[in-house]
Amino acid sequence: MKILLLGKNGQVGSELQRSLAPLGELLALDRSSTAHCGDLSNLEGLVETVREFRPDVVVNAAAYTAVDKAETDSQTAFLVNELAPEALSSVCAAIGAYLVHFSTDYVFDGSGQKPWLETDATAPLNVYGHSKLAGEKGIAEQGAKHVIFRTSWVYGTEGGNFAKTMLRLAQERERMTVINDQFGTPTAAALLADVTALALKASKPLTGIYHLAAAGEATWYAYADYVLAKAKQIKPSLNYAVRDFVAVPTSDFPTPAARPLNSRLNCSRLEQALQLKLPPWQAGVDALLTKIL
Repeated sequence: MKILLLGKNGQVGSELQRSLAPLGELLALDRSSTAHCGDLSNLEGLVETVREFRPDVVVNAAAYTAVDKAETDSQTAFLVNELAPEALSSVCAAIGAYLVHFSTDYVFDGSGQKPWLETDATAPLNVYGHSKLAGEKGIAEQGAKHVIFRTSWVYGTEGGNFAKTMLRLAQERERMTVINDQFGTPTAAALLADVTALALKASKPLTGIYHLAAAGEATWYAYADYVLAKAKQIKPSLNYAVRDFVAVPTSDFPTPAARPLNSRLNCSRLEQALQLKLPPWQAGVDALLTKIL
């Protein structure tokens, strides 16, 4: 199996390099790659790379993810999140390649309390969500064999993430305020990568849209509370300065882009298709803390 991976140095891409390598010949690129084009803003170069390498599978882990910046930089957001996936689907359809793409719960309006199903109506709240939804539609319209994994609250061990920020702030500040009315599921990039590899090894390829996140749910406040308590267990010598840990509403943290209050995803369709049971979100956070502490 020949696999082309785009976005190799992102949170998910870094883990995909690990999970995809045993499956065959892997060409992993990012936007700074020189021998081949991996820049999603260069549509011609991207298509040329696919035509030259002629992969069996294209895994697109690259995206424009600056949610707030997208409000004023919509042209770039739509170029990377809509036009590039659309171009990839077109060239994949032409050469018979299978396309794996990642999307987001931000395609929904964040209302209600039930986990979103793949069949629920979409209604993005912000430019980022609109651009990702446009990418989903573009992929389907161009006709490539494909699977789209919608996920949410993704974190990786490399670079910054919410857990690392909470640990730092807890050691620097006596008072911390964390949002407690947004619900979702912290999901490890490693889990996304492992499930992607499992899907590629399945006897029957997945087609269409599937929701993929860890099991369970939390608010950002509950997530932070778990991180601080677990970190203390793993490393009792941690010295926290925080004495006042306060739950606040989203309205206390105004941002240029509106955030959904309900980011829960129902992943039963994926579990049934691959005959797997997704692990609780706490397991991934435990693994993260064990590695970084």
